[in-house]
Amino acid sequence: MRTRDGLVTAARRIFERDGYLDARIVDIAAEAKVATGSFYTHFSSKEDVFAAVLARLHDEMLHAGVSDGGDESDGERKDLWRGVEDANRAYLESYRRNAGLMAAMEQAAAVDPQFVRVRLERSRVFIDRSAAAIARLQQSGLADPELDPEIAARALSAMVSRLAYATFALGESLPFDTLIDTVTKLWTNALRMPRDRA
Repeated sequence: MRTRDGLVTAARRIFERDGYLDARIVDIAAEAKVATGSFYTHFSSKEDVFAAVLARLHDEMLHAGVSDGGDESDGERKDLWRGVEDANRAYLESYRRNAGLMAAMEQAAAVDPQFVRVRLERSRVFIDRSAAAIARLQQSGLADPELDPEIAARALSAMVSRLAYATFALGESLPFDTLIDTVTKLWTNALRMPRDRA
């Protein structure tokens, strides 16, 4: 088991360094300090080990989703804008930490349908969470009732994820705090959420 974990850790470093297309099994084995034959004891291919790397990343990269304010206590509601800001900050900080791997996933998805499915599954979880939160906000009178929750969630998710890719994977230089503030305003303004300070 230790060798398998070591290979996954080594593979992550190689994918981050070389990208998906240029990563080689021989380099992964060398990084893990094992013989190339040992790689094949645990994984059948580069695709197989990359899937294992992405599985480790899955939980960290999932966005917590927009908050609907939670339970009310003493007549006060959590600041809705702050909930959106916190969720966007967590997602963008995680993306920034994992930018090399996210760039490798983009490459993999461009050439392998398996990784298109992985991307779609990751997006689906975020979209489902966000759509449910948007629907709750609408039911509470805190978001535009005319919006389709799923389509709104898809649009907002696409905006944030593509902006993260351009900023962190492609290396565009944007001030991080300004990025968070702008994305939060776009999210909340798109939903017509009230700015509600406790």
